[in-house]
This record gives sequence, C-alpha cells and structure tokens, in this order.
Amino acid sequence: MSKSSEKPSTMDRLIETLNVEKLEENLFRGMSPQNGWQRVFGGQVIAQALMAAQRCVDSDRQVHSLHAYFVRPGDPSVPIIFQVERTRDGSSFTTRRVVAVQHGKTIFAMSCSFQIEEPGYDHQMVIPKVPQPEELMGETEFREVFLAQAPETVKRYWGRERPIEIRPVSLTHYISDEKLEPNAHIWVRTTGPVPDDRHYQSAVLAYLSDMTLLDTSLYPHGTSIFNPEIQPASLDHAMWFHRPSKLDDWLLYTQDSPSASGARGMTRGSIYGRDGTLVASVAQEGLIRKRADA
Repeated sequence: MSKSSEKPSTMDRLIETLNVEKLEENLFRGMSPQNGWQRVFGGQVIAQALMAAQRCVDSDRQVHSLHAYFVRPGDPSVPIIFQVERTRDGSSFTTRRVVAVQHGKTIFAMSCSFQIEEPGYDHQMVIPKVPQPEELMGETEFREVFLAQAPETVKRYWGRERPIEIRPVSLTHYISDEKLEPNAHIWVRTTGPVPDDRHYQSAVLAYLSDMTLLDTSLYPHGTSIFNPEIQPASLDHAMWFHRPSKLDDWLLYTQDSPSASGARGMTRGSIYGRDGTLVASVAQEGLIRKRADA
C-alpha cells in the first residue's frame, strides 16, 4: 500500500482539525470529526480557539494563559466560526478574545494572553512519585480485561480510537462504585507526532487538558461521568502554560477536586513532563447534575 493511500491516523486527523481555516482577517472556520458523538468535545473547541488566536499574534509571543467559558453545546455536524478580537498589543504582553459561533449563537468565549520570552525567577512543585506508564495496564489490555461487563457508555469511550492515550495510575474508579479520595494521577501521551511548532504544541496540550477532569470531582461520590443518572458538562476552563513541551513522551496529569456543590464540581490539574518539568496548570468547574428523572 502506498503512503498516499494509507488511512490517516487519529493524530493526523486531530492536527487537521486544529488547522483552522482563515476566512477573513480575524475570522476562522473549524471543523469537527464525525465520530458519532452528539456534542463537540470541549478540548477541541479550546484548542481551535487557541489556534485562531495564535494566528492573530506576532510570532515572538507565546501563550501563557487562557480563560474560557462553555456557553452552549457544540454541534459536530456544522462548522464552528471563530471571531478573534485584538484586545491589546503591549510592549511585552498581547491579549486576544475569541468567540465561537454556531447557528448564529455564541457557544464558547475565551480570553488568552501572550508574552514575549524573557528571563525571571524560576521554581516549581515537584512531580509526584507514581508508577511509570510502562508499569501500568495499557488501553488494549484494559478493554480485554474490564470492558466485557462494563456499561455501554464506558465501552464506547474506551473502545474508540483517540489521538490521546490514557493510562490512569488507578483503575478502581472505572470498575467499582467505591468512594475514593478526590485526586487522580493519569499518564497521557499523543498517539502520533506533533508538529515541531509551538502553536500546535500549545493547542494539543490545551486539547488534552480537558480530558478526565470532571471524573475526579465524582470520585468521593462513588460514581462517574459514565453514569446515565449524571448530566456532565464542562462550564469553564482556565490554563496556564509554564514551560514549552514538544509532547514527544508521556505526560503526568495530576488532578484534585477541592469542592463539589450546587451541582458543580471544581477540579485542579498539573501537567508534568516525564522528566519532572511542570509544563502547565489547569482549573475547571463542570456540571455534575443528578438528572431529574434518575
């Protein structure tokens, strides 16, 4: 089979999805993969909005933070239009605001800040001591061992190919209703190469940052987002990019949930390179509502 006739990998399709199309100055169009899901994955919208913003910023500035709100569910069957507002261009910092629109309505809004690279004080929290990813059960083995008796929603999630591989340090959450402490350690990595381009590297990191967070807020309650009695949805998402990463190895995503109340769960995350470098920090609040008919 020639290379040109090979089926694109899930990672190839993700990179293509992040390559938003420029329609006009400050106006971009993004597409969604047709994978059978009824809503657009929140991490995709964050990453596409970040790509649109990055393409409206001078090349000497890199994203250092973003703050976003999910306003309406995204429709994967139609394009998403991203409108970029050039809020401020300072001597060191640049600010952009991005609004995502479908069917004439805002579905997502994000502000992000960019900075020139400059020296300064440097410290970080130490990476937790956990088993290495090679010591843990891979997704293929997990499917074979645990999915036979799993609910259909869990089978659909773990059974489909994804551009990001996940290896939780503990699988208890997926196979029991035990009430656990609200913290998690999860190894993640891309299933294919990421372009040697800071824009794509930041966007892919933003994409994977939206994975597994809501789960952690449900640990103390002996349930998960796969429970049909739970209505889950990301509400807001904040991220701080501390140090660059080429994403060519496993990352450790450590998470904890300090609070759940009012049908909302709040989770914090830290993303480390395997060498212990703190790459990014994340905070998110999500809807974890018990359905009225449950």
